[in-house]
Amino acid sequence: MSQLFVVGTPIGNLQDLSPRAVQTLRTVDFIAAEDTRVTLKLLNHFEIKKPMVSYYEHNLHEKGEYILSRILSGETCAVVSDAGMPCISDPGEDLVRLCAAHGVTVTVVPGPSAAVSALAVSGLVTSRFTFEGFLSTNKASRMEHLSSLENERRTMIFYEAPHKLSATLGDLKSVFGADRPLSVCRELTKIHEEILRTTIGGACEYFEQNTPKGEFVLIVSGQEKQEAAQLPLEEVCQIGRKMILSGMRTTDVAKELAKTYGYKKAELYKSLL
Repeated sequence: MSQLFVVGTPIGNLQDLSPRAVQTLRTVDFIAAEDTRVTLKLLNHFEIKKPMVSYYEHNLHEKGEYILSRILSGETCAVVSDAGMPCISDPGEDLVRLCAAHGVTVTVVPGPSAAVSALAVSGLVTSRFTFEGFLSTNKASRMEHLSSLENERRTMIFYEAPHKLSATLGDLKSVFGADRPLSVCRELTKIHEEILRTTIGGACEYFEQNTPKGEFVLIVSGQEKQEAAQLPLEEVCQIGRKMILSGMRTTDVAKELAKTYGYKKAELYKSLL
């Protein structure tokens, strides 16, 4: 049955390729690869011989239609990236969208993800996060992107290349400040894996003395909730009386004001009465 398989590949250690992924790569008719040379090394390691189609950012429209036509004619295809899950900051997302639009079954074969792996070991808050991918190489676009995140309270995940790391850290510092907690994850699952838990300012200083090498994932702490300054009780009650006049119940007003200004609900309720 013709379909597209989205197959996660190792981000460094080849032993992280799952048995299901190996079986899928062995049984599909052909493989769409971001870089066929990189994928060939993976296939050779597991003694898999399959025809490949080069599918990357600059040929995704032309090759996407070609891959789709083959699938619609009855073939099965696995799309892979150079490392990690395809379709995450990767042209594979366009192929999935194209296949879905034509009613092709798309099946995921999960694998490693550099973003989630780095988040897991960052030591920062993991319950809520936002994946921001690679920042633009254009200075104005990059700063616009970062400025839109200035008040973001979720943990933020960025990808960065070594030759751009220092400039990116400088931009992060200018927007989020030097004291914002940061985890720099380098070469995850590889021999030279390194995890630096520091601040943005600390990372700037570290990489002034140490040349960045390898691929990086930056985990930036979100902005901490700003505590509201406690107003005098009488001023808070004045706010509450206006809320009551607008139609709110006294008990509800006391509850909201207690949450906002730090007073006890019972104390506010009594004062409002």
